[in-house]
Amino acid sequence: MNRADVLILGGGLVGSALGVALSAHGLTSIIVDIADKDTILAAGFDGRASAIASAPYRMLSAIGVIERLAGVGCPIEGIRVSDGLEPGALDFAPDQPGDALGTMFENRHLRRALLESAEGAAHVDLRMSTRATTIDRGPFGVTATLSDGSTVHAPLLIAAEGRSSPTREAAGLRVARWTYDHAAMVSSFHHAEPHENIAYEIFYPSGPFALLPLVDDDDGHRSAIVWSVRASDAPGMMKLGDRAWLHEAEKRMGGFLGPLSKLTRRQSYPLGFHHAAKITGERLALVGDAAHGIHPIAGQGVNVGFRDVATLVEVLVEGKRSGMDLGDAQLLARYERWRSLDTFMVAAATDGLTRLFGVPGKTASAVRRFGLSAVQRMPALKDRFMAEARGESGQVPKLLSGLLI
Repeated sequence: MNRADVLILGGGLVGSALGVALSAHGLTSIIVDIADKDTILAAGFDGRASAIASAPYRMLSAIGVIERLAGVGCPIEGIRVSDGLEPGALDFAPDQPGDALGTMFENRHLRRALLESAEGAAHVDLRMSTRATTIDRGPFGVTATLSDGSTVHAPLLIAAEGRSSPTREAAGLRVARWTYDHAAMVSSFHHAEPHENIAYEIFYPSGPFALLPLVDDDDGHRSAIVWSVRASDAPGMMKLGDRAWLHEAEKRMGGFLGPLSKLTRRQSYPLGFHHAAKITGERLALVGDAAHGIHPIAGQGVNVGFRDVATLVEVLVEGKRSGMDLGDAQLLARYERWRSLDTFMVAAATDGLTRLFGVPGKTASAVRRFGLSAVQRMPALKDRFMAEARGESGQVPKLLSGLLI
């Protein structure tokens, strides 16, 4: 197709989910991504894993993506937050036995499921290894010339290109940003003791140390790790041999998962924060990391992007049914209002936690442990935190409740 309801630049997790969700409601999209499909689906391309919260999980189920992930997701049945290995941990558990607080998926499985869903969607034209060479956003629509020689048209352009979105920069949308003195080392490994579907967030002054449960394989129990260290220490840590690196990880865990083995390829990422002052422009909407990038301290990055998707889909579907131009400023203003408070609150919370747990010293640690113990004794406050983490607070779009609009 050369004309669609929306033109999406970026076919990553958020961009492909948006196209599939729109297609489920009969809206057409052209998704353009510069990446080569075979490259990004290769096993070693992205060793990260994502904790998909309950509400985004329901959205992915409603649009048919979850059925492609059968057998590769590990339910998170508990979360333990602690200040180092000191007493006074904060434990979160589901309201009902058998429920999950979220589900862990390796990104390679998520990416494949979403791209295959986009390829199979009736109203998605997915163009990989392609880029937009020129884009014109005018009062009557969006026209883009693509590197495959075609010209495409849509009333609305959606930027889903990630943190360094060139579309956002070209539109002149201002961004607040700063870098943390942290780098995240990401990998996975096997361990002797079962994780019992518990995720651990252990805070050290040098950065958070997260252990995330993965499904077992033929070789035994597995977990993913997101280990934040000072940026100056990351190169040296990455140069360690696998055995030495696992030994250091085991020390920070206190050995509660037993001996570690079979470390997969390690990757390191600098950590930073950015938040667009506005996530819309003339015939333009930002989603996912193009709009906001946060510290992985609470595992909310891709979930916030999926919440963008659910909100934008509801706004566009209702606008289409009302006969409105999908690039109409009123529709975009509704999306802006709906998402602005949520994204700001999540960004502020993750940044605040990063700074709070980064304060060194015994006194600061004692204050943090007191706070964790106090929250542990306050069920109503714990429920509030969990509602936020699961994406179930505030005005929830229908897709996040598992309902098509």
